[in-house]
Amino acid sequence: MSKYVNKNNEVYEAEMDLNVLRHTASHIMAQAVKRLYPQAKLAIGPFIENGFYYDIDVEPKLVEADLEKIEAEMKKIIKENLKVEGFTLPRAEALKLMEEKGESYKVELINDLPEDEEISFFKQGEFVDLCTGPHMLYTKAVKVFKLMNITGAYWRGDEKNKMLQRIYATAFDSKEGLEEYLAQLEDAKQRDHRKIGKDLELFMTHELVGAGLPLYLPNGATIRRVLERYIQDKEIALGYKHVYTPSLANVALYKTSGHWDHYKDDMFPPMQMDNEEMVLRPMNCPHHMLVYRNKLRSYRDLPIRIGELANDFRYEASGSVCGLERVRQMCQNDAHLFVRPDQIKDEVGKVLRLIQEVYIKDFGFSPDSFKYRLSLRDKKNVEKYIDNDEMWETAESQLRAILKELNIDFYEAEGEAAFYGPKIDIQIKTALNHDVTIPTCQLDFALPERFELEYVDQDGEKKRPVVIHRAILGTSDRFISFLIEETKGNLPVWLSPLQVKILTIADRHIEYADNLAQILERAGIRVEVDDREEKMGYKIREAQLQKVPYMIVIGDKEVEENKVNVRTRGVQEQVAMDKDEFIAKIKEEAKSPC
Repeated sequence: MSKYVNKNNEVYEAEMDLNVLRHTASHIMAQAVKRLYPQAKLAIGPFIENGFYYDIDVEPKLVEADLEKIEAEMKKIIKENLKVEGFTLPRAEALKLMEEKGESYKVELINDLPEDEEISFFKQGEFVDLCTGPHMLYTKAVKVFKLMNITGAYWRGDEKNKMLQRIYATAFDSKEGLEEYLAQLEDAKQRDHRKIGKDLELFMTHELVGAGLPLYLPNGATIRRVLERYIQDKEIALGYKHVYTPSLANVALYKTSGHWDHYKDDMFPPMQMDNEEMVLRPMNCPHHMLVYRNKLRSYRDLPIRIGELANDFRYEASGSVCGLERVRQMCQNDAHLFVRPDQIKDEVGKVLRLIQEVYIKDFGFSPDSFKYRLSLRDKKNVEKYIDNDEMWETAESQLRAILKELNIDFYEAEGEAAFYGPKIDIQIKTALNHDVTIPTCQLDFALPERFELEYVDQDGEKKRPVVIHRAILGTSDRFISFLIEETKGNLPVWLSPLQVKILTIADRHIEYADNLAQILERAGIRVEVDDREEKMGYKIREAQLQKVPYMIVIGDKEVEENKVNVRTRGVQEQVAMDKDEFIAKIKEEAKSPC
């Protein structure tokens, strides 16, 4: 059991709570900063998942080398074993205390609290901080901690405010816990798709092109091409019809769809061209509405499934763009299903089954890594969503009923819906222990109304279709970043940019190697011959770093016996095989799963 103290200075015992331990560590860190840099002003210092941070306003700016000094001062405070005490003050006295200490950020926080609220503080030695607690009873309770890094952070997350410095750190109740966490961080570093993308020459960025605009290199372009062909072939087999629509459109299109009112802050600025005001599109649905409206539809035509691999553009803040994961130009695996009301359940079920087939069957992800989230509107935030209570109630209840009828476990999240309708988001737990949304399925009664979409029903009356928006891979860019991090770049054979690398021992083996490569190329295998005058160990290590699924070593014996010496990725042993046997094996493994 551990001892804690609350804001009323009441001491109690409970099981170890890492969040409280980390919150106490954040106060110790702030106290150490104030001892070393008395001119520093403190902002906020909460615990977060796996650690804590404190935002600080100090000049001159802290640098990474200062973390060692702060850690040393924290150890002194911990060794002093200061008692932590909670207390409260009326607003006027609380303001006076913080003003006397020159803590202007704390004064602002107090002024934002309700007028009648008593303000709570915690004290340890000479250090006093505005806080609701609770905390560990003594500073000595924080035994295992580590300061991680310093970044910038706007006060209260508003870019109009001053940029502060944020010190990230972590604390654990055991050395083993810290060591395990640091090992996870190292694994995450090795999985970072930006590092792997550079090592495997998949993509690059350049300031002359701009932030959030990656350039796919030949290896990355191969992955993207194969991936996009795979998903399009799957969709074609399911009755989807693919289209091409322009990346540029008149602003009037987005005013009709509602995107201009609800999404324009995330769009690139409009461009005046002749007598038109044009804008880069943020999504494809308005274009697909017009494709549907291009001719009169019958109830017999529905469902109509319109798909597209389309470039969309979103004005992401420069500080948030990241490799392929968050970009300003993205290629969406988008589709819109135009259905009769009686077809909603069946079509949503087909979309969910397609998602499961892609992620679980074809890519081998565990079903346990999936969570289904029913994303609803926030009824209090009327400006964020299309104003139609009846539409929202109908759409939300229908998706809820579908999930229940399909016996799919799900949870609900208010405020996560699209502006035009609710959606089913599939949340995936990644290898980096992040929850990400990639595939989605959204129900939309609003855009068919705005674009006056119709079909002639069997009674001869014109009716409104319902639209199902769905994305299986999300965007090609984000899916590739996700896949790279999941596999550490060890992609399945069918998706690897280079599937076989043939290594020759001497020049006399080149002819045999070239003939083998030609046979593999004719079979659709991506192959390369390394006939350089380098040591075999060097060639093998280089191929391993390239994460090539198969290496073929060719020497005198292989040429004489018409064999190949096969080394499989991740396996040390080499296996001798008949040439034809290997060709049949690799052809089978290289087939797209669709």
